Amino acid sequence: MSTRGSCPAVDFSGALLGGLAPDGGLYVPEEWPSVDVHPSVERYTDVAVDVLSPYVAPDLGRDELRAMVEEAYATFTHDEVCPVRPLEDGLWLLELYWGPTLAFKDVALQLVGRLFDRELARRDERATILVATSGDTGSAAIEACRGRDRLDIVVLHPAGRVSEVQRRQMTTVDAPNVHNVAVDGDFDACQDLVKASFADADLRRDLRLSAMNSINWARVMSQVVYYVTAAAAVAPDGPVSFAVPTGNFGNVLAGWVAAQGGVDVDRLIVGTNRNDIVTRWIDTGVMTTEGVEPTLSPSMDIQFSSNVERYLWELYGRNGSVVAEAMGELRQRGRLDIGTARMERVRRMFAAASVDDAGTLAEIRRVHEETGRLVDPHTAVGVAAARAVPRDASVPCVVLSTAHPAKFPDAVEEATGVRPPLPAHLADLLDRPERVESLPDDPAVLADHLRATLGA
Repeated sequence: MSTRGSCPAVDFSGALLGGLAPDGGLYVPEEWPSVDVHPSVERYTDVAVDVLSPYVAPDLGRDELRAMVEEAYATFTHDEVCPVRPLEDGLWLLELYWGPTLAFKDVALQLVGRLFDRELARRDERATILVATSGDTGSAAIEACRGRDRLDIVVLHPAGRVSEVQRRQMTTVDAPNVHNVAVDGDFDACQDLVKASFADADLRRDLRLSAMNSINWARVMSQVVYYVTAAAAVAPDGPVSFAVPTGNFGNVLAGWVAAQGGVDVDRLIVGTNRNDIVTRWIDTGVMTTEGVEPTLSPSMDIQFSSNVERYLWELYGRNGSVVAEAMGELRQRGRLDIGTARMERVRRMFAAASVDDAGTLAEIRRVHEETGRLVDPHTAVGVAAARAVPRDASVPCVVLSTAHPAKFPDAVEEATGVRPPLPAHLADLLDRPERVESLPDDPAVLADHLRATLGA
């Protein structure tokens, strides 16, 4: 069903291919299936099948799901897929960067790409994936879609606001179904262009538009799995807390969904950079939008966190019309106050801290000096938030390490004096030719470009 409640409910396949609901809302399941915290000895793929089966049934049977899960995570270079490692007293790192593009988005998108392929083949259809990225989603979505017969993918990234490694992981892919656009604007401008394209009924129909960023429910669903495996690894008898570097709220929302399913989550700690809409909301009780500033953690350079809408849907008693009104108020006035009682519910689960660039560099440096580990700027924000927020010291806290340090070598080197090398399969990345178009922040220009590029 849609968070805004004014369009018919769909099955899993409909939500997968639709991406954004026709009324502008986000798809959510009618109920949160229960999950078991599995013993840590179980394989990641086995847990994934158990966790995901209730979400995809009856569209997809367990045997077919298992085949896709096994194939998706065979692309990862670590046997555990998402291993958990001790960092320091009371803190653990959940390493989510062992996939082909070195970022946590691979965990979901390697599976989501296969889900798309399967459903389009079943329907004998073709689709265009339109994605806005603040850094990592684009390359992960491209890697999931490249060379697939039934998919074209167009990725919008904010020009000059992603790292060179992030940009080149997108723009150097030489596949006829992959198209990159550098937008003269920030991530929120890219996201608004995607939403405007979906709102254009003719364009959406002609190109059969769909989405792979975290507005697509399948993305969030797939991320629930690693909360289950991490909880089992560090606290099989519970409870456990998680610290999550957050931009669009999708990753931390997956942790909240895991908690709804029964995982014993004590706290979800949100870490933001100076684009801190979520931290300010949790601290003050009022959500206010501001301009986006570029930072050392570009994947979090967001001020309108789309996935908060899915959480608000629950806070507002699953009343779609109230959610639609609230989101309209936030868009029009740049301000939303959900009330004291609802904020008390928010703060029972969520805490937050923001970390500026100086603090990010200091945390990268501290972690390296005290543990010998190199962490990327986003992970550093998560570690710093875990240390800044008051929490029960007896409860283990797992920090989501969302990207390999080699994706952000300049920041890591500035902080530590050590430049992390790219893995062998990306060693020549900086020498590969790029393929990218530059466009203004204009929905009409983008629509013309899409039609010309894709022949619609």
